[in-house]
Amino acid sequence: MCSLGNGYRLTGNTEYKEGLLRAADSLSILFNPEVGTFLSWPGMVKKENWPHNTIIDNMMNLELLFWAARNGGERRLYDMACEHADTTMKYQFRKDYSCYHVAVYDTITGHFIKGVTHQGLSDNSMWARGQAWAIYGYTMVYRETGEVRFLNFARKVADAYLSRLPEDLIPYWDFDAPDLSSGEPKDASAAAITASALLELSTYVTERDSSHYYYDQAEKMLEMLSSSAYKAGDTKYAFLLHSVGHMPRGGEVDASIIYADYYYLEALIRFKRLQEKRSILANL
Repeated sequence: MCSLGNGYRLTGNTEYKEGLLRAADSLSILFNPEVGTFLSWPGMVKKENWPHNTIIDNMMNLELLFWAARNGGERRLYDMACEHADTTMKYQFRKDYSCYHVAVYDTITGHFIKGVTHQGLSDNSMWARGQAWAIYGYTMVYRETGEVRFLNFARKVADAYLSRLPEDLIPYWDFDAPDLSSGEPKDASAAAITASALLELSTYVTERDSSHYYYDQAEKMLEMLSSSAYKAGDTKYAFLLHSVGHMPRGGEVDASIIYADYYYLEALIRFKRLQEKRSILANL
């Protein structure tokens, strides 16, 4: 939805709409009805012996399916998205509402086998951007379905993230990274994604104190991201510094990353709209 979705929203060009509907149908091929989720990485089936693997990042893909179901696609796309969200909610989170990066399932029985990581510190750690995808994903699923269980879950995964943040509210790349005093890198991309999600979440929470809390935390995150500590300025062709792509492989460590910039801009636009008492989701 970030590319063609915004293109269609802003221009009304039907070629974008057709592309979105084709993309949703293509994505649906990866759905395993026995498991109840989408297969994320076909290549990992043999490489890592992960028969059916689902990454938390794929919560973001569900927006495409919800949109398609409303705009000429089949109802099954909506049902798949809801089932993926429910199955992920049931198996991909620990008791403290932190998430595994990857959930591995049996393709025949659909049973959950194990939770592992690929980009986080360890199988039992809380990878920062993964938790951010979860916060954003479940907030979006509530928006699309109106089902309160998804709102309640979005709040739980958000609270798990917020309770462990460092003083400047920008997380280290993994919340369980060792010896943080020695210079473990921060992940501005996780902060930008979370800030945007929290602004939306604040509009759905009915308790005044909680709504203000999510809004205030998002505002402080944006203030820090906009400071000289994280702003790229003239140093790079980017908005933000200090994101981490794939720490275990040494890829994009302490780097500027396009999805950090995307969600930073989205969060700023959302913040501006809320300041102006306008709908956070209305067309620009």
